[in-house]
Amino acid sequence: MSEKEKQIKCNFCGSEQYEERRIEYLYSHKGKYLLVPNTPVEVCVNCGMVFYDAAVLKKIERRFFAIQENTEKPDRYIQMPTANYA
Repeated sequence: MSEKEKQIKCNFCGSEQYEERRIEYLYSHKGKYLLVPNTPVEVCVNCGMVFYDAAVLKKIERRFFAIQENTEKPDRYIQMPTANYA
């Protein structure tokens, strides 16, 4: 079955209509973060629920730990402000 032929059903609303989009995904583990621009996701056209492919998440996780262990370098570093919710 090809990628386009696989049928997925929204766990939230039951719709079978999806579109592929690219988003910025923020991976976090024990207070450390990796921002992953251009992450492919499937978005339910009916309710907007976002679904991630397991292979995509595993690749992000692998890259996060490789960067933390200094076996890979990130594409770049950014500064991010923080503010407590008041």
